[in-house]
Amino acid sequence: MNQKELQQLVETISLNDFGKPFRHQATFNSRLRTTGGRYHMKSHDLDFNPKVIDKLGEEIFIGIVRHELCHYHLHLEGRGYQHKDSDFKVLLKQVGGLRFVPSLREEKVVQYWEYRCTSCDSLIHRQRRFNLSKYVCARCKGKFELKGRIEGKTAVN
Repeated sequence: MNQKELQQLVETISLNDFGKPFRHQATFNSRLRTTGGRYHMKSHDLDFNPKVIDKLGEEIFIGIVRHELCHYHLHLEGRGYQHKDSDFKVLLKQVGGLRFVPSLREEKVVQYWEYRCTSCDSLIHRQRRFNLSKYVCARCKGKFELKGRIEGKTAVN
């Protein structure tokens, strides 16, 4: 989707779902990382994260457009346009916009070292290896032995 198609989509959603025209600029902003879109109060323009379409699909993106249009129309009408305002919550529910954007982060497999205390059998996991002769168990002051590597998942940008 290019800038012209985005502008047309936002104008169409504004007319169909809100019954009001969108008279400002809608653009893609690739610098947005954690948010799906942004409303600029001074210029009344909308920015959208292009990664949302690629990673989450067009249906989620349309929900984000509706969310930002709620900010837009309520602000221009002088009503409560912030997330905490009841006007915003009611309008968002009426038009079917998304309250939160699903995470854009990808899960990455991380490997951990697993150690077991020889005295109390407690397990600990560390991303880095450590010298077994320098450290003791915090519970019982026993010695550790290296069991091996295990895999875990964590969110990464």
